[in-house]
Amino acid sequence: MTSIPTALLSLPRAPQHRAGRCMLLVGALLASPSCQDVPAGDPGRDPLGARGAVTAGHPIAAFAGLEVLQQGGNAMDAAIAMAGVLAVARPHMNGLGGDMFLLYYEAATGTVHALNASGTAGSGATNELRGPDGEPLAALPEVGPLTVTVPGAVRGWAAALARFGTISWRQALEPAVAVAQVGLPVSQRLALDLEAQREKIEADRELARIYAPSGAIPAPGSTLRQADLLTTLEQVQHEGPDEFYSGATARRIVEHLSSMGGLLTVDDFAAYEPVWMAPIDLDYRGVTVTAFPPNTQGVALLEELAILQHFDVAALGHNTPDYLHTVTEAIRLAVADRDTTVADPRAMRVAVEDLLAPERIAELAASIAPDGRAHGTALAATDDHPNTVYLIAADEDGNVVSLIQSLFHSFGSGIAVPGTGVILHNRGALFTLDPSHPNVLAPGNRPYHTLCPVLVLKDGRPWLAMGTPGGDGQTHTLTQILNNVLVFGMTPQQAIDAPRIRRHPDGSLAIEDRIAEEVRSALAARGYEVLAREGWTAEFGGAQAILFDGGLLRAGADRRREAWAMAY
Repeated sequence: MTSIPTALLSLPRAPQHRAGRCMLLVGALLASPSCQDVPAGDPGRDPLGARGAVTAGHPIAAFAGLEVLQQGGNAMDAAIAMAGVLAVARPHMNGLGGDMFLLYYEAATGTVHALNASGTAGSGATNELRGPDGEPLAALPEVGPLTVTVPGAVRGWAAALARFGTISWRQALEPAVAVAQVGLPVSQRLALDLEAQREKIEADRELARIYAPSGAIPAPGSTLRQADLLTTLEQVQHEGPDEFYSGATARRIVEHLSSMGGLLTVDDFAAYEPVWMAPIDLDYRGVTVTAFPPNTQGVALLEELAILQHFDVAALGHNTPDYLHTVTEAIRLAVADRDTTVADPRAMRVAVEDLLAPERIAELAASIAPDGRAHGTALAATDDHPNTVYLIAADEDGNVVSLIQSLFHSFGSGIAVPGTGVILHNRGALFTLDPSHPNVLAPGNRPYHTLCPVLVLKDGRPWLAMGTPGGDGQTHTLTQILNNVLVFGMTPQQAIDAPRIRRHPDGSLAIEDRIAEEVRSALAARGYEVLAREGWTAEFGGAQAILFDGGLLRAGADRRREAWAMAY
């Protein structure tokens, strides 16, 4: 087993499978000095287990998930418990007011299921919105009440647990409640994240009251109290998920949004349901890459891989100028398709099958010369919003969950609902007001999403689970990590730690400076604007992966954030 704080090892092991005992685990973990500022993603760890494994975007969540597995819970039990904990431990990135997607490999049937728990636009949505001055809006704002769609995460957790879990709803939320009761130790990473969002926090009275009391951002080593969030979690835990959609919490959210000019009604909340869907997949170099269908950018990941299938990636060499240029070009072509086609599947005008048609992919691949030059773009650079959390759970029966959830921007819409602790996401900002685009804002539509969980199968069984935060750059990170493992033979931890690139919408390349200077210079000579990044930054995501390797589970987690991996 991987290293566990002594306080945890002293806890008695009960034979029954009950998530409720996670309250004891979380209390012990929070009291452990090792939890105050965990060096996430230590490449020396590379945890290896024979029975189960978890990864999560925060160490406390990973410990809670591992405990659920060790007490006899299955992968879905552990995943939903971790999702709840992350809502408390990474409050600026995800929560009750956000969205969620998951892929689930059901070992008993050999089937991958996809659950879409992204929210729908309100009944007041229209592409003819007007601003405070009464003039028509040319585009949706990035934050504020107009960007809020129905939050899908809570009903998503409930739907997943009801269909595939073995523990109760109350037990699944017990670890999250326990963390909120004890208070969250503020790591250096969280303190830096909050300080970076000071302006946004101070712009909303409730956010300021919770995350900058008396004007001060919580310091590393202090304890963050989220009392209203605790109350809401306990209400949802005891009264069930419907409390969030048709109870007092829903009414408070709608009333607050309505007072600000929002587009949602109580009926919009009450009617919301997540949707089970068929995943999409692609055969790639002997494995089957399974991704999430639209309204996510999963199809862009598959298109990137389909294009790269036409190149001898191994011969190009890892992180050579030719390899990085070829990957960048595949990303450019796939993103162009994504930005013009991906939307709510009911509004899509081009089928996934057409985007991935072999003849079309061959034509796109033929347009790339590995020794070629950068292509210009008319798109402007955009702000980076890598504010998402990801997790994996794998149990001894072979079930695997790949789950991602988010508020989109840090602190989402910038709106915390008074008295609830609920921060509302701003995924609606990704709608367009252009009526000719399939992703146009309309009642009941789900917006385009960047979230991209992945499961990779070999011979019909899980071979690799992976995912990452990182907004628009998620597919960039995942393509590189998959090639690192599949083509270049790395372990998950090595694949995640390896330096990588991110292509920005304007065509510039952010490149970690651990990639050799001569490689960066060669790309600059080809016409790229090369933006060297020092150290380990969240711009390149916060990836996690589990490799199913000859009956063993080998996990990895990213030091670029607070990700953590454990196995037993």
